[in-house]
Amino acid sequence: MTMQNVGRPTRPEGDASTAGFQSLTGGRGLVQDEPLIFELDGWTKTGVDLPEASDPTDLAGLTRASLDLPGLSEPEAMRHYVRLSQKNHAIDLALYPLGSCTMKHNPRLNEKAARMAGFADLHPLAPVATAQGALELMDRLAHWLKTLTGMPAVALSPKAGAHGELCGLLCIKAAHEAAGHGHRRTVLVPTSAHGTNPATAAFVGYNVTEIAQTDDGRVDLADLAAKLGPDVAAIMVTNPNTCGLFERDVIEIARLTHEAGAYFYCDGANFNAIVGRVRPGDLGVDAMHINLHKTFSTPHGGGGPGAGPVVLSEALAPFAPAPWVVSGAGGLQLIEEAVGEAALAFGRMCAFQGQMGMFVRAYAYMRSHGSDGLRQVAEDAVLNANYIKARLADVMTPAFPDGPCMHEALFDDRWLEGTGVTTLDFAKAMIDEGFHPMTMYFPLVVHGAMLIEPTETESKRELDRFCEALRSLAATAKLGEVDRFKNAPHLAPLRRLDETLAARKPKLVWRPESAPIQQEAAAASR
Repeated sequence: MTMQNVGRPTRPEGDASTAGFQSLTGGRGLVQDEPLIFELDGWTKTGVDLPEASDPTDLAGLTRASLDLPGLSEPEAMRHYVRLSQKNHAIDLALYPLGSCTMKHNPRLNEKAARMAGFADLHPLAPVATAQGALELMDRLAHWLKTLTGMPAVALSPKAGAHGELCGLLCIKAAHEAAGHGHRRTVLVPTSAHGTNPATAAFVGYNVTEIAQTDDGRVDLADLAAKLGPDVAAIMVTNPNTCGLFERDVIEIARLTHEAGAYFYCDGANFNAIVGRVRPGDLGVDAMHINLHKTFSTPHGGGGPGAGPVVLSEALAPFAPAPWVVSGAGGLQLIEEAVGEAALAFGRMCAFQGQMGMFVRAYAYMRSHGSDGLRQVAEDAVLNANYIKARLADVMTPAFPDGPCMHEALFDDRWLEGTGVTTLDFAKAMIDEGFHPMTMYFPLVVHGAMLIEPTETESKRELDRFCEALRSLAATAKLGEVDRFKNAPHLAPLRRLDETLAARKPKLVWRPESAPIQQEAAAASR
């Protein structure tokens, strides 16, 4: 039985690349094979026996129904999910080189602090008098964020980077409307921007206009100047940008934007590359979200909970959303409703105060590093990226070879011309070497892009291991061994999907051909 029958077979049976040897169980070494939970044998049993309800009327109509899941015992259920987890790559296993994602190590000290009962058990509706420690931590975190960015105000409540973008643009929209400039309905976005930038602007109701980039991967000032006008509300620029380069004209970008009556929004996704070295406020930035998972080591991915605080300039500070932590005669207070000048704010971003666990983790990271340690974080992240660029420059083609990069090294696919191997093929072959592929085909302005971000987490030994693997694969590709790449990965639990069919004809809902439990249910309904 195959786990995914869209396109080419995904099981290793019959794959000559495994030297003709196949285990009876499908396992490889001590890595167990594991089918989907629907494919497990357990449709005629239950994992837990529950007595019949003595008085069903007490259940208010909430009677038991079939879950259409096999009945698994606790060991079976536990092993199922543990086996699946072993098929996941993680930063705890090896380098996670996803460019533009900053997949850095999360120190266990941060986790220990976040699990302290006073933080972990805190209820969002607890009386303020009983949550003074939590409010103090939020106040100190806000102070650090404002100090590191050179901005006078911060909204802590946004729960993710994109949520922070939404917050910043809503502040900008509120500021324009308060000034009688509600006619400004256009946001300018560079072609190399993160996809959330134009999406967020459109969500707020703005029209999006692209700004071209120069041949060296930066904002085209002439194109920006030509498109700035009385209808422009803001520009959204990522700095360092998604090509892994610092926008050296950033101060001029801010000047032109402000002269046109617009605001400068900075996507802070790549703040890890400049934290402790550059304050965005000094560059003319009006609003910037900070991905705590990318710069301050809170957990990354998994659907959250996340945090994306937004720092604001003096011009936008009055429009920050509630709540705010303020110091009063009775201690720290949480201001839930805007009054007076603060009534200019557009409202709230979420029901409560944000993600307390993320605040604790980020603050613990800041305190354990100190200001000098955070500066070294940026320096080491940039050093690691430039080391990778230098080690691979003679076998791969850097997209922007002149000068150093910042936090990530960007390569294009010119070096693969004539080999029959694509960026996707090369990335799949990396899996056989034990490495998660880098970000592929992004940014879109670079053909066949391969974007690598090592972060400051990695040692020179790990960087060398990674670079040697890529150098070896590059040499193999140039020798014309196309099958090595077209059929990759060879050693993963599953083969490569036919991605075209998987995208055109996805099978997202499992439908059983014949399951006893469903047959019984059908008989009962008749």
